Amino acid sequence: MAAPAVVLVRPREEGNVGSAARAMANMGLSRLFLVEPAAALGGTARAFAVGARAVLDGVVRAPSLPEALAPFRRVVGTTSTRDRRLGIPFLTPRELPLWLAQDPPDTPTALVFGPEVGGLTNEELALAGAVVTIPCSPVQPTLNLAQAVLILAYELFLDRGDTPAGDAWEEPPAEAGEIDGLLAHAADVLTEVGFARDDSFAGVLRDLRRLAARAAPASRDVRILRGICRRVQGALKKGEV
Repeated sequence: MAAPAVVLVRPREEGNVGSAARAMANMGLSRLFLVEPAAALGGTARAFAVGARAVLDGVVRAPSLPEALAPFRRVVGTTSTRDRRLGIPFLTPRELPLWLAQDPPDTPTALVFGPEVGGLTNEELALAGAVVTIPCSPVQPTLNLAQAVLILAYELFLDRGDTPAGDAWEEPPAEAGEIDGLLAHAADVLTEVGFARDDSFAGVLRDLRRLAARAAPASRDVRILRGICRRVQGALKKGEV
């Protein structure tokens, strides 16, 4: 699914806009629309945006919500209420990707969020094809604007498959020869400290091999452990142990 745009309607606080921009950047979104009257964006917005300055620099301001939505064929509103009289499908954030999947993946889509106080009006919600509500505790039933943006953007981020594969950053297990070298080195250290005189020494070595097999250490792990062995041997030679 193509990444949607985020439309903030009459946001009052520039810090909230900056935080929303950061949430968007975290989840791979870049297009931000502000419906007037919206807060001016200065140092506070940039401070809250942190590494999302590019999102703020690309902000598009629109005089009204219909004009902001003109480029989009699919509109998703957000609200903390569930007024069934609107006649619009109500979804949870987790249900949103499946609803969007009914249309071609390149359908221009906008996620619309209302102002901090009051949210979107019924007239504004009527412009949406579906409305997302985020379940919250009745003790505090509404979310901060940026929090709402982050939750929806996160669910869509997962659905787009933008998350890196687990093995993209995980180092593969060390080769058998590396493990053999580590265990031989460990056996030398144990011998030097007198452990080999114990009748259980052979069994200990077998247990260490089983431990290494279960742990599947990476090459870097093996290098660290062998470095520890060398330090211990150096200390033994100096009589520090």
